[in-house]
Amino acid sequence: MDNHPKAEANRISVLLRTVLGEERFPVDIKNVILEVSNNKFPKEPIVDIRPVPLDKFEGMLVKSPKGTKWMVGYNDQIASEGRIRFTLAHEFGHYLLHRNLQSEFNCATKDVMSTDLGDRLMEKEADTFASSLLMPLDDFRKQIEGCLISIDLLKHCGDRYGVSLTAAALKLRDVAVGRVIIVAAKDGFLDWACSNQAAYKSGAYFATTKETIEVPVNSLLNTTIWSPDGKSGTIKANAWLPKEPVHMELVEHVFVVVGEGYSYTLGILVLPDSERQVGEDELIENDSIN
Repeated sequence: MDNHPKAEANRISVLLRTVLGEERFPVDIKNVILEVSNNKFPKEPIVDIRPVPLDKFEGMLVKSPKGTKWMVGYNDQIASEGRIRFTLAHEFGHYLLHRNLQSEFNCATKDVMSTDLGDRLMEKEADTFASSLLMPLDDFRKQIEGCLISIDLLKHCGDRYGVSLTAAALKLRDVAVGRVIIVAAKDGFLDWACSNQAAYKSGAYFATTKETIEVPVNSLLNTTIWSPDGKSGTIKANAWLPKEPVHMELVEHVFVVVGEGYSYTLGILVLPDSERQVGEDELIENDSIN
């Protein structure tokens, strides 16, 4: 893991901006994978990208038996173009960052929560690379500058970069100045949650890998049904986070994500600046930040 994922992605982004200009989005990820791998590593390029039957995985990267070429595959049941694009960029990240460590990668969403620290690190690095390549930080900041967080803003970013609303929300979490938590729920319980650093350091996070967390009864996330516009509103912060002051409110943005073989409710919790700082001894190790 000698290369930094953001640095690798930035090098490619600079090249694309030089050749294609500022309006180069969405990134033509398939062409980028083939061209860059062939130019940088002509003795072991990626030569094939195709849908494959992957029962439990989103994507894969595998080396040929002769050890001279690579193939990228993505689950042929994925209908969302945004998910496909991010999966391909994720596998490309493994190729650039980790191909000298192993000859085959089979990746599922839950891999970022693996108990093996090495696997978790590789998966997070591949995710960071994919996010940085598809949604470069400088351009993303231009899109959200002066804007309040909203479903419409996320849709704009999703459309511009050709990614899912969830991927756009996670990127927004990374660049937001204040406290932001992204959550996903299924059947009344949190499936996963990701806090940015500001939220995490104030104790505003959900340790979904360590405990089962029920969605608050009076939250928007608990009552929202699918609509093309999603839903936004303000509720008491301690409905979600009991340690927050009783007078504090948070803004909750909710969107139901429906796809072939999967569905969940995506929530963006935007909290005011913290009135308290949590000591290191109060923080628990968890997967709520990537």
